Amino acid sequence: MATRKGPSNPYLLLMVTMTLWGSAFSSSKAVVGQVPHSVAAFLRFGGAAVALLAASAFLRAREKRGGGERVGGTGGGDGGALEGAVRADVPQGRASRWRAPGLAAAAGVLGVFAYNGFFFWGLSLAPSLDAGILIPVMSPVFTSAFLLLTGKEKATRARWAGLGLGLTGAVVFLVGAAGGGGTASRLPGDGLYLLSAVCWAAYTLIGPRVLAGVEPLRATTYATCAGAALLGALAAPDLAHVRWGELPSGVWLNAAYLAVGAAAVANLLYYRGVRAVGPARASLMMFTVPVVNILCATVFLGESVGPLQGTGAVVLLLGAVIALTSGRGAAGARRLPDARPAGQADRPARRGRSGRSGARA
Repeated sequence: MATRKGPSNPYLLLMVTMTLWGSAFSSSKAVVGQVPHSVAAFLRFGGAAVALLAASAFLRAREKRGGGERVGGTGGGDGGALEGAVRADVPQGRASRWRAPGLAAAAGVLGVFAYNGFFFWGLSLAPSLDAGILIPVMSPVFTSAFLLLTGKEKATRARWAGLGLGLTGAVVFLVGAAGGGGTASRLPGDGLYLLSAVCWAAYTLIGPRVLAGVEPLRATTYATCAGAALLGALAAPDLAHVRWGELPSGVWLNAAYLAVGAAAVANLLYYRGVRAVGPARASLMMFTVPVVNILCATVFLGESVGPLQGTGAVVLLLGAVIALTSGRGAAGARRLPDARPAGQADRPARRGRSGRSGARA
């Protein structure tokens, strides 16, 4: 029987990730409503760090007991998927042994600490619905803009027009936030969401370089622990002011979901997806996040956007889709890193090996 390493379709992994992330905006808002935003961020990623360390220890012990090199050969299911993440064929040279964890931890400073510092701060000022539109749509716009400006992807008139349209939509959205009612803090909060989007775009771009030196589970663990440590330092002054015994059970349930599902599992699957398809195509999947977010924010929190903000969101989304899908022929695909997981080497994506040095960012 052919062995499988859990789910092999990277787009399926990315879709699960986007669903978890889409629901995380309203869940995070619910926690921020009960504790300071710095504490909420630490609860999410402190818990995620614990979950990832436990998973790493469990799978390492299981690996020692089982022996052998085959992964997920008999079990399949979720265990096989996680083991596949741990035992991917990754270079283990002496120099990269220490350099790779350092790179992953540095990525955590950007993608966990900085991103979530801005994000949770923004949640204390603006609706989660705004975050779920601006961050997932502007992140791929920023990613695509960087790849075009640095010549790592093919620039076409359609792509530049899409970027211009997307930025125009973002401006309209922000103008709507400033004058469309609600609190005076909504516009500053949306500005913080944009800073989060910049951090996530940068995190996505450096992902393939990090993944070239360490397995996805370990890379995710290093990044999460580094970011969580800094978030803990940021939250330390506020921890004493929280009345822990009076927090409703919903806060703890949301915190557990954010830590295990939306942080630990989602970031692991995202790393595996980026490794398989590259940063630009992974960013394209972010367009599914607003749909999930709008449903959750509307149903669970009763949030909404005004007509001007809604118009801006549609224009932003349209521009982003044009920017990321126009002119992606063979040349565009060739510039993505050839970083598919082990076991997928004979897929059709093997064409274009001559361009393997193209889009490492």
